[in-house]
Amino acid sequence: MIITIVGGGSTFTPGIVKSIALRKEELEVQEIRLFDIDRERQDKVGTLVRWILEEDLKCGIKLTVTYDVEEAYRDADFIFAQMRVGKYAMRELDEKIPLRHGCVGQETCGCGGLAYGMRTIFPMIRVIDDAEKYAKPTHWILNYSNPASIVSEACRKLRPDARIINICDMPIAIIDVAAAALNIKDKENIVYDYYGLNHFGWFTGIEYKGEDVLPKLRDYIMEHEILLPEAYLKDKAALAGKSNDNKTNRHAKGSWYYVWKGVYEIMQNFPDTLPNTYLNYYLQQKEFVEHSDPDHTRANEVMETREKNLFDGIETYLATGEIDETVFYAGSHGDWIADLAIALKNDTRARFLVITENKGAIPNMPYDAMVEVPAYIGRKGPEVIAQDHIPLFQQGMMMQQLNCEKLLVEGCIEGSYQKVLEAFTLNKTVPSMKVAKEVLDDMIEANKEYWPELN
Repeated sequence: MIITIVGGGSTFTPGIVKSIALRKEELEVQEIRLFDIDRERQDKVGTLVRWILEEDLKCGIKLTVTYDVEEAYRDADFIFAQMRVGKYAMRELDEKIPLRHGCVGQETCGCGGLAYGMRTIFPMIRVIDDAEKYAKPTHWILNYSNPASIVSEACRKLRPDARIINICDMPIAIIDVAAAALNIKDKENIVYDYYGLNHFGWFTGIEYKGEDVLPKLRDYIMEHEILLPEAYLKDKAALAGKSNDNKTNRHAKGSWYYVWKGVYEIMQNFPDTLPNTYLNYYLQQKEFVEHSDPDHTRANEVMETREKNLFDGIETYLATGEIDETVFYAGSHGDWIADLAIALKNDTRARFLVITENKGAIPNMPYDAMVEVPAYIGRKGPEVIAQDHIPLFQQGMMMQQLNCEKLLVEGCIEGSYQKVLEAFTLNKTVPSMKVAKEVLDDMIEANKEYWPELN
């Protein structure tokens, strides 16, 4: 079994590799390949990955660090994709340009997400084509690359037969936090119901050992006025963005505080479901703009913490031979994608949340909508679990966001300024067509190295 990680220089790569290595027997993995266009960055991450495989776990898995397309994909069984086109420099602009115009500044939501999507569509199609050319005919691409809704719609439209499954670990992170808040230690026994688009969905039930614990979680959120475990709340410095402690959960640092606080604020008005945290940006646009610093966004927080910690730790290791494992994140992000690969390989029909073509799974959403719903995963891919008709409120929000994303994909493919402008105007985080045009024109200038020409 050969696993190729596209975006090998990512800060998440060491954690993913560790999750793969710990599941070596189930995956029967013999070789892991790292592939990235940024040679310097990947070489540094590769140093840490080699330490994990050869010194930490001593697991006997071969590591190949490559910059050659054919070598990366040849006979690969799985391709794990986690590209960030333009890296954090472009993420920073994705966040700061909208904020300059009074709009939400976020990397996957609002105008920032649309810009990021425009950069990612064609590189993802290139991954699909390269895998089709060089990988095993039975390969699967498991894609973490954001913004997943836009990327998955583009894949559906341009490469409908691609062997790709688009996934996101944010619902899993929410369940991790919810389990900790309820003092549930064996979170693997949690089964949840969920529907939506990526970064745009709702939990309708959270079952633990046969009991729906969503009411208990709702009570906890109402009492604490936030969805964070008490242990996280004790570190107020981290929540205020004043701590650089590697051991503090990454979701309890800096601006993340307002995200988890937003869950409480949404549920005050809409208590029946647990919202995906990203819904904050659509339901509380004004409030998020107000508490955002247009000169210091989450991109800066990540560069100052997770990215800096990782590469400083690698430099320390190269200089001293000593390594601090807290410098790299390992957890649900890596476990989730490894578990999915196991389900595909071993035909386990385990239950996962995936982004897939609706095909009637949500009866009152379009047949071709790329929705995020539970599915059983086996050798042939996802078998979607059908949902009931969803309420008009959620359907209305989803249709607005879905059409926004479809227009963007069409505009990107066709090189249509008009359709991309319509997408920006339709997005719920944008207050008017005038603002939409202003943001878009600034985004065109910032992304001229990455976007197709719009006419």
